[in-house]
Amino acid sequence: MSSIDSRNTLVTIAYDKYADMLYHLSLSHMQNREDAEDVVQEVFCKYFAKPPRFVDKAHEKAWFIRVAVNQCHDHLRRRNIRSYTPLHEIEDLVAQTSVQNEEALHLMEILSYLPEKFRIVVILHYLEGFSVEEIAGTLRLGQSAVKMRLSRARKMLEEKLTED
Repeated sequence: MSSIDSRNTLVTIAYDKYADMLYHLSLSHMQNREDAEDVVQEVFCKYFAKPPRFVDKAHEKAWFIRVAVNQCHDHLRRRNIRSYTPLHEIEDLVAQTSVQNEEALHLMEILSYLPEKFRIVVILHYLEGFSVEEIAGTLRLGQSAVKMRLSRARKMLEEKLTED
């Protein structure tokens, strides 16, 4: 088996394991499907180009999350430089009328009110099922900081939902 074939196999395994989680995380940052898909693609391109050596599964998962968050920041930075709304995005928003899409859009809209540092921990904890310890390791924070961010995020969300 050539090194390209073995890399393809590694990427396929990693993609199957992490793509959905990275997509949801990216979607919460980017607020549109196409940009979130681009971020996920770029993460796996980086992984394919130069696969890092991981100490364990937690290190691997943390690497994927950290690279995805960094890619989101890069995309947002570039978007702020040349900001526009493509016509197809407007058409897509108007066309999305199913109940499931409305619920997902409402959830993303509510989460978008949270500052990024709170939104990330909420998504990782409640949507992706990470423990406080896993989030702390992934984001390089103390466990108490993660707990505090979750607590403050819950308060912010509660305030937002009661005002609506």
